[in-house]
Amino acid sequence: MPYVVNQSSGQSGQATLVESTQADGKTFEQLRLECLQKGKLFEDPDFPAVEESLFFSQRVPVNFEWKRPVEICKTPQFIAGGATRTDICQGQLGDCWLLAAIASLTLHEDTLKRVVPHDQGFDRGYAGIFHFQFWQHNKWMDVVVDDRLPCVRNNLMFLHSADQTEFWSALLEKAYAKLNGSYESLKGGSTMEAMEDFTGGVGEMYETKSAPDNLFIVLKKAVERGSMLGCSIDITSSAESEAQTTTGLVKGHAYSITGVDEVNYRGAKVQLIRVRNPWGQVEWNGPWSDNAREWSVIDSSEKNRLLHNSLDDGEFWMEFGDFKSNYDKIEICNLTADALSDDITKKWEVNLFEGNWIRGSTAGGCRNFIDTFWTNPQFKLRLKDPDDGDKMCSVIVALLQKNRRRLRKEGLDMETVGFAIYEAPDDQDHQGKDFFRYNGSKARSRSYVNMREVSERFRLPPGNYLVVPTTFQPHKEADFLIRIFSEKKAGAVEMGNTIQADLPEPPKPNPPEEETDEEKGLRRLFEQIAGSDKAISARELQHVLDNVLSRRKEVKFDGLTLNTCHSIINLMDVDGTGMLEFEEFKVFWDKLKKWIMLFLSYDTDRSGRMSSYELRSALNAAGMQLNNKILQLLGLRFADENYEIDFDDYLTCIVRLENMFRVFQAFDSKKTGEISLNMQQFLMLSMNI
Repeated sequence: MPYVVNQSSGQSGQATLVESTQADGKTFEQLRLECLQKGKLFEDPDFPAVEESLFFSQRVPVNFEWKRPVEICKTPQFIAGGATRTDICQGQLGDCWLLAAIASLTLHEDTLKRVVPHDQGFDRGYAGIFHFQFWQHNKWMDVVVDDRLPCVRNNLMFLHSADQTEFWSALLEKAYAKLNGSYESLKGGSTMEAMEDFTGGVGEMYETKSAPDNLFIVLKKAVERGSMLGCSIDITSSAESEAQTTTGLVKGHAYSITGVDEVNYRGAKVQLIRVRNPWGQVEWNGPWSDNAREWSVIDSSEKNRLLHNSLDDGEFWMEFGDFKSNYDKIEICNLTADALSDDITKKWEVNLFEGNWIRGSTAGGCRNFIDTFWTNPQFKLRLKDPDDGDKMCSVIVALLQKNRRRLRKEGLDMETVGFAIYEAPDDQDHQGKDFFRYNGSKARSRSYVNMREVSERFRLPPGNYLVVPTTFQPHKEADFLIRIFSEKKAGAVEMGNTIQADLPEPPKPNPPEEETDEEKGLRRLFEQIAGSDKAISARELQHVLDNVLSRRKEVKFDGLTLNTCHSIINLMDVDGTGMLEFEEFKVFWDKLKKWIMLFLSYDTDRSGRMSSYELRSALNAAGMQLNNKILQLLGLRFADENYEIDFDDYLTCIVRLENMFRVFQAFDSKKTGEISLNMQQFLMLSMNI
């Protein structure tokens, strides 16, 4: 994957690597140079000017055409007079959440220059190509687009600037639509989502009706420190979506918070907050609104300081008490994860992990589903040192589900996600069902929500903690990113990430004169099957095992494949004959009895099948410890559509695994856990998964 170096990396002032997203691997500069050399305007093959780039679930409701800015007006400009929040006017797409974030972006010059590189325009070097940079799952991505925009009667259909000759905001929206698969994929969302994609920051959410007493100070410091802020009014039904109140506010609509300040009014300090409607119109008409009488006693210098005007531009001031009464949610994106409630800016340490929930193995659902909850990925956090001047440790946990907006065209959307935090024991093992049955959580996300990211700030005493991210329902698949911020450096590790086996050599069979009655019966069975060569072939083994196991009513058995029987012989054939002699058959039979007992002990509902979620425990009991990646692949390989494993599939799985562990250990003479392949790669290839 090609990378480009971004010299305008915002807060740090250092160059950062940015990954190109083009399918052909070419960067913006390479593509622009090619177009200039050929004398052609760029046409993006990855996001073509076709109807499918607009909508995936319906036909475009109006007659439209794709036009370049040079076809819309005589003198188009990329940015005219600086990028400002008045450049963002909503079109015929329900992406006010995105527009609110863009409005906040314009207030942060360094961040804006990274997201909207200023090395492009319609004058010298114009080739019909533009690029924008977004944070995605801990990477900065450079997204290239051509400048063909959907229009109706020569007017832009979607996001546009109040200045008809300015196009940076419309092209930014197109690049974000490309990143997410289509324009329709941008319908509905959280302002926080776009804020994080513009900054790589971490979000926090406040409910105004249950916010801390110092909320005004929190917001003021957030604005001062360059955080991006949004707010919204809840709706109780879809009929209320974008319904306008008598005071000029819009329900179910995303607003930007662009200022927080205080003003002297008739001898008293009044707390004010400035809010912007991305529509560019429709404003609050109550106290401190544009033409409210309160401004008549404020002197002109104070008005200028507060940038007060009486234009119908969608932006207005409110008294903070009115704001809390009318708005329900506040979203804050901390650009550097700085603490907002303290006087001194603090840089946070971060631990980051990527993972996934796969049905049948690691998609265990929330704590309500105790039988599968324990199978979710687990992360151990070690908080050693408390915050400066404190006995507690500040922690922000942020759980983000990946690529869900892009998957909408496949009928998928945001899963309902959350997490729980437990006090962890000292050992490194993935904790089992009984741990969660008998131990309550020490902290957790306030709720499970179907948003891209759920984040929460906690204060915890020093110690070891287990963070368990989950979907609400079990069997729901998604990829996730979890970020854990702490004021002091903290250790973190994914649990159950070890691949190892403890496979002691089986005891040698008794000599014939010391055989028990059971062993004598087994010898008679063997001699009956083996015949004159006194050894059992794979096909003969298949016949006897099918005959014996099909009679056991406590297991569901559909018959073993010849390949599985070859695997059994490979495992037990000590002398390399390719067949089983009696001593080898006897050792295998003892193993088989142990494996049957293990299977039955994990068949909790006595159905004759084992839940694939119990495979980790069953394999651990058999002496084999696997990581989440291998378990997920085994679940996909051997479980049925009900996440159950028949005995024949279980036997195939366990025989192949033990075979491969023994082969690996034979080659790993130095006991390093690596040969030419590491153990995970070796097992995946050997198990054909």
